[in-house]
Amino acid sequence: MLTIRLRRGGARHSPYYRVVVSDSRNRPTADYLDQVGIYNPHSDPPEIRLDMEKVAEWRGKGAAVSDTVRSLIRRVQRQK
Repeated sequence: MLTIRLRRGGARHSPYYRVVVSDSRNRPTADYLDQVGIYNPHSDPPEIRLDMEKVAEWRGKGAAVSDTVRSLIRRVQRQK
């Protein structure tokens, strides 16, 4: 099953996340199919960039969305 979830990157104590589509059975650090956005919680305000067209496309193909990514999508939609 495909999942849209966060993948951690960045230095120690300074995380930076990619929003990716990957197989839910794999580890979060495993290869991913597509990158649909980024999330940087340490900038002020936190930087959230999502390609909503790609997110909608992958959801249409049956990809589930993690709880954290669901909250990021809501925040992006509220900003517009």
